[in-house]
Amino acid sequence: MKRLDWNALDADAQAAALRRPSQVTAAETSAAVSRLIEAVRARGDDELRALTQRFDGVELAALQASADEIAAAPAQLSPALRIAIDDAAARIETFHAAGMTRAYAVDTAPGVRCERMLRPIPRVGLYVPAGSAPLPSTALMLGVPARLAGCPEVVLCTPPRADGSADPAVLYAAARCGIGTVFKLGGAQAIAAMAFGTRSVPKCDKLFGPGNGYVTEAKRQVSMLDGGAAIDMPAGPSEVLVIADAGANPAFVAADLLSQAEHGPDSQVILLSDSDALLDAVDVELRTQLDTLSRAGVATRALDASRGIRVASIGQALEVSNRYAPEHLILALRDARVWLPQVASAGSVFLGDWAPEALGDYCSGTNHVLPTSGAARFTGGVNVASFQVAITVQEVTREGVAAIGPCAVELANAEGLDAHRQAVALRLQAVAA
Repeated sequence: MKRLDWNALDADAQAAALRRPSQVTAAETSAAVSRLIEAVRARGDDELRALTQRFDGVELAALQASADEIAAAPAQLSPALRIAIDDAAARIETFHAAGMTRAYAVDTAPGVRCERMLRPIPRVGLYVPAGSAPLPSTALMLGVPARLAGCPEVVLCTPPRADGSADPAVLYAAARCGIGTVFKLGGAQAIAAMAFGTRSVPKCDKLFGPGNGYVTEAKRQVSMLDGGAAIDMPAGPSEVLVIADAGANPAFVAADLLSQAEHGPDSQVILLSDSDALLDAVDVELRTQLDTLSRAGVATRALDASRGIRVASIGQALEVSNRYAPEHLILALRDARVWLPQVASAGSVFLGDWAPEALGDYCSGTNHVLPTSGAARFTGGVNVASFQVAITVQEVTREGVAAIGPCAVELANAEGLDAHRQAVALRLQAVAA
């Protein structure tokens, strides 16, 4: 992990220090994804099979996981894993149910009732990565709020394993959320299939889920194409920023950095500290812990694009963090909660030494589908409201139009919209008569 001194860098060097790796290849990725989407739209299932053979090395007889395959999944898992999935699902449901948006109605004037009602999105598509490591936790993070929202149709895509089957833990987690429509498709082709539909894959109204740079770019493109699907947010390669003071545990900090670095070579981790001793100790721990990891090669490549940055103070570290807008922010500080009000941009925050980001990934209850690539500046993570649409209603009586109609007439006159004015004025005349 490269060491930098923030205050020794000029403006351009500071911007370079916070650049995500995926931004470097954005143009190349965009062109490749565009070609792939058009191929899926043109050739449908045939193209999906060809791309699965090309990228996953699997020739699929059927794109969809059968009911028998889903039913057999629990027996392929250890009892401990089944219990862990069940426990995590329960905590995720507890957290998301508590924060659900409520419908409401209010009288804004005598005779004028305004309401906000909620409706589930009719058909949603969930993407659960499983390319380099299966992620049953993502099936829970998406499936639980979709079920709480009441979505009538839920489609899930996840990459096939080498033998052409779907990962049984992902299938079990999906079933735990009431999802029975699972396709063994991965990457940008899965996004294209759910966005536009094929003979086998239903066209979805909105797509959810994280993924690598190609998946993220595919989501961005389909959301902009005519007839495409809406998306939850930009949710690409994983990232974490840790702010640690001199009292932080170097082993904990290194483990947190590595837990994100092992997601993929395009992940990024950043450590900010006002302590040279802490930065040195974390470097030693990174080398020590890397030797124990099964995915050390992946983590090492991610660390190549990562930074350990010396700042002048914790306050300056928060300023840098807000500029970066990390997906995950860990405050490994002695008085972590005191600094929380200064956090303006972050997908999810972990306070203190005993809140590893990995708990949020799996089972604390918050959602791990979070904005990446700086999108935390303007959006938050997935929640139940992400799977719903809000519809406003207004009910107006004769008394109501008499009370607020003149306000509308005045504003319509100011804007030069005669038909708007007339639509209200005619009613005011009728009431007066």
